[in-house]
Amino acid sequence: MRIVLHVWRQPSASAQGKMVRYEVPNVNEHMSFLEMLDVLNEDLIARNEDPVAFDHDCREGICGTCGCMVNGVAHGPLPGTTLCQLHMRHFEDGDELYLEPWRARAFPVIKDLVVDRGAFDRIIAAGGFISVATGSAPDGNAILTPKENAESAMDAAACIGCGACVAMCPNASAALFTGAKIAHLGLLPQGQPERAQRAIAMVAQAKLEGFGSCTNIGECEAVCPKEIKLEVIARMNRDFMRASLAGR
Repeated sequence: MRIVLHVWRQPSASAQGKMVRYEVPNVNEHMSFLEMLDVLNEDLIARNEDPVAFDHDCREGICGTCGCMVNGVAHGPLPGTTLCQLHMRHFEDGDELYLEPWRARAFPVIKDLVVDRGAFDRIIAAGGFISVATGSAPDGNAILTPKENAESAMDAAACIGCGACVAMCPNASAALFTGAKIAHLGLLPQGQPERAQRAIAMVAQAKLEGFGSCTNIGECEAVCPKEIKLEVIARMNRDFMRASLAGR
């Protein structure tokens, strides 16, 4: 099949960007989206042109490194899928696709489709951990945890930090990401001692990074490749409010 791409090209954060049109002929329907971009770049390199910069690593939907807007949708049209898991069989011959980097001031463009997601790392550093002595792994049954809590914690921990939630949110809010990181620790016994401090610190860091406020539009949940639910935001808000009131 033949695919027409309109790709955002921006050499650096300080440079002005623009959309550039490319044609990719002979696209195999079994290619992943990133493999299709590889083919485009091979052709650009053969013509002594600058290849399109895009993030990728595992290409198995695990690491959260890949991602861009495809026709205005984070990770493309297929629900519950990262960009690297999206295959070209979901498109038609002659389709025109518009590729843009994540849309958020807190994610400045590094080059083309690559953005700096270091803000997420700083939110984690602010409190997304448990302060315990390290050593050998404890017995799995040493601390009893209700099954419902364990399952909810695992669901929240599935977040891979790709940033699609921020990119799709009209407010560029990091509430789904921050809520998932707060919830998966706050639901477990090991996370209880620092639960209040964690919520205050991580929410404050998200605000400091320049992310917007959550207004419960739900676009974040709709595009999350791991289908994290909005309930993690409710848990975050509850922990934050309790901690704030207790501190008065």
